[in-house]
This record gives sequence, C-alpha cells and structure tokens, in this order.
Amino acid sequence: MESLRRPIPDQEESLDPGDWSDVRALGHRMIDDSIDYLRDVRERPVWQEMPMEVKTVFERPLPRVATPLDAVYRQVMENLMPYPMGNIHPRFWSWYMGSSNLTGALADFLAAVQGSNLGGGNHAAASMDNQVVNWCKEMMGFPPSASGTLVSGGSMANLIALTVARNVKAGVNIREDGVGTIEKPLRFYASDQVHSCHRKAVEALGLGNKALRRIPSDRDLRIDVAALRAAIREDRAAGFQPACLIATAGTVNTGAIDDLQSLANLAADEDLWLHVDGCIGALLSISPENAYRVADIARADSIALDPHKWLHAPFEVGCVLIRDASAHRGAFAVTQEYLESTPRGLASAEWLYEYGLQTTRGFRALKVWMALQEHGIEKFGRLIDQNIAQAHRLSRLIEQESLFELVAPTSINIVCFRYRSPGLDSAARKALNIEIMLRLQEEGIAALSDTTVHGEHCLRVAINNHRTRREDLDVLVQETLRLGALLMP
Repeated sequence: MESLRRPIPDQEESLDPGDWSDVRALGHRMIDDSIDYLRDVRERPVWQEMPMEVKTVFERPLPRVATPLDAVYRQVMENLMPYPMGNIHPRFWSWYMGSSNLTGALADFLAAVQGSNLGGGNHAAASMDNQVVNWCKEMMGFPPSASGTLVSGGSMANLIALTVARNVKAGVNIREDGVGTIEKPLRFYASDQVHSCHRKAVEALGLGNKALRRIPSDRDLRIDVAALRAAIREDRAAGFQPACLIATAGTVNTGAIDDLQSLANLAADEDLWLHVDGCIGALLSISPENAYRVADIARADSIALDPHKWLHAPFEVGCVLIRDASAHRGAFAVTQEYLESTPRGLASAEWLYEYGLQTTRGFRALKVWMALQEHGIEKFGRLIDQNIAQAHRLSRLIEQESLFELVAPTSINIVCFRYRSPGLDSAARKALNIEIMLRLQEEGIAALSDTTVHGEHCLRVAINNHRTRREDLDVLVQETLRLGALLMP
C-alpha cells in the first residue's frame, strides 16, 4: 500500500532517447552495417564455433544500470553477428529453412516501430494481415470464402488445422465436453515420413500418439495408398473412427510428395478430413515448371504452408488455411467482455485472434507483403524452380562420382547421398559420413545435415536458398571428396 501512496516523480521517465539525433546517426549506421553484412555473406564462413570468451558473454547476469546504446550495439556486432546459425549463407543446406531477404528484414523493423497488436481490430495492420492470408488462399487455389491465419510456423499451422479437424469429426461438442466424450476413438493417418510436429499435435489435442497411425511409404517415400485403405478398413472394424488424413506435400527427409489426387479421392470416399502439410512443398503451386506436383492441393480441407521457407520471409511466419471458415472460427472463438465489437471505432472489425490460440499476435504480414510487392509472385515461382533444378544438378554430379551414392530419389529440392567408403561396415560408414558433415561445418565450407531413410544413414542437402549458385554445388562435391579421401582409414 505504501507504493500506492508514493507521489509521481517530477521528472517522469520514458524509453525514448533523450537525444534523437544520436539515435538517428546510430540507426543509419545499423542500416549500413546490415547491408554490408548481406552483401558480403559469401566472404564469411557458413558457420563458426563461438570462442569461449564469446560464450561467457551470454552468461553474464541481469544488467541493473544503463549502458550507452552505441556500446550495446558494439557488443551485438562483436558477439552476435559473426556467429549466426548460417541459414542466410548460400551454402547452408542443413535443414529446410528460407534464407531471408533484406526487404523482409526492413519490414520487420517497420512492423516493430508501428507496434500494432494483430489480435485484430479496425486498423491498417489487421487489414494487411487479412490481405496476406487472402493472397495465400489465391496461391493455393482456395476459394475466397475460406479462412486462414498467420502463425509462427509450420508446427503451429498444423496444430491449428488438426484442432479444427478433430472438432469437426468428433461427433460431440469437444469444446464444452472434452475428448473423453468422443464415442469412438479418433484415428488420424499419415505416412511414416510425417513430420514430428504431428505427433506433438495429436498429443496436445488429447488423442494420444497412438491416434496417429503411420502408414508405410513406398519406394518413392510416398504414403502407400493401398496400405492406407487397408488400415482404414481395419480401424473401422476394430471400433475406431477414422477422422483425418494428413497428406504431405514435401516430406522433411527427402521432399517426397504424396499422391494428392489419390488421397483426395480416398478422403472423399471415406468421409475423412484431408489436411495437407505443405510446409515444404505447398508453394510449388506458384512455380511455372513444378506446380503440377501439387495440382490437387486445392481439394484439401486445410493446408499448412510456410512463407518463411520458399517466400524467404525472415523468421517467423507460417500460415494455415481452412476451407470451412465457420468450422475454423468455431474451434477457437471466445467472447471476451473487454473485446466486444462496436459499430464504429477500433473494435468495429473482426478479431483475428478468434482463428487461433494467440490473443496477442505479432505483425507478421508486413515482411511478406513488402517482398511480394517488390518482386512479384512470378519471381518467387522462378526461384522455386531454380532450387529444384539445382538439386537435380547436384544429384547428377553425385551419380557421376564413383565414391558417392544417392540414398533416396530426388523429388524436389532435397538430395540424400553418402560417401560410399568401400570396405567399411555400416557403423564405420555412418561415422565417416558424420565426420565429413562436421568438418564441412567446422571449416565453414557448407552446412549439411544427416538423416536416416528406410534404415539407411545419409547426408542431406536441402536447397531452399535464393543465394545458392551452381558453383556452390561444385564446391560441395569437391570438398566432400577431399574430406572423404582424407578421413578414409
């Protein structure tokens, strides 16, 4: 109570600078440094280990007093910027990530300056959020009546979609009565190549991991449609309720795309919700040469996609689209007394938070909006085709080298291969390939990841980078051969 009686100081404080001219000068310097940072990205290692003295910087205790902003910025330039994950570098192919773009980065700055909360309401940022969602619907061939929302990324987009699917197919009022009132246990289906976020989703939805039935994949790493049909029949006979089919447009391991046409037909025949996890491949729909690969994606009930991948928006921004807008809103809308709509003013527009889990939502739309306006969707489509052509060129280079072998077919832009290492057993071959991968990273040459495909360990090159050039692939082949020869016992 004593603090409540304390008078307001004569000199009230703010986080705004005392001298705007100093901040203006530093701001210009930051922009100049940022442009140089991107311009010179090829001259830096893809990745480098932080020295111990840098690591200790991030163990310092909470600052209690002020530090001049130019000194703070100096710490950022010395201890943060030289040690990135590396995904903006043209030879970063470790995981399936976008490589960002300068316009998007500037947009994030402007979005933060503008400061809007995208929970909804009648303001320009909310209108832009809706516009970007509408553009995503157009890219996917979804009708204008469909709904959607921007989220943090693919994991959240898939969770939102599967929540709607569960609620629609449960046969009871899940929101009021809970999953315990479902008469027959629900079953969701996906291939054995499905992303792990779907397991997390069904667990979070209260269905349990066993509710997600993994169907074997075929030789091309796509879901086996015949095995899927058999599993559905088996589950119905056992008293389960088949509810949702998760088709994958671009698996995380190899980029394989399920047979969307057959799965759409099957979902219609079996009265299943068809969800397409398109976080890797949905945006193929905008590419001139490869759109045919996802030609039936518009038949889905829901789609998850990631603008921070093949639209190269800075992290983070994902999108989920739902064909049935009323089912989408019905899964999340809650009337809150302090957010009642009004006939005019700030609360006179739709509340965007009613389409997802977040009430507070960041202004993710601007970085997508500005880059699309600057470059046009046709250029992004060409860049997708470019990455796919690069991946197939790398596959050909691998096939031409006797010491390399492809471990999986190259579908779109993910190449799985290994150094053959003749004479070594499987454990020694795996250890050799991992060591090659680690040396490539530690020497700053290239960043790859590794994975296991149908029991076979391999290196994985995911080319989702608008800065990658043919010569970068040549470097990868040459350096992998060099390291393999160096490390072979």
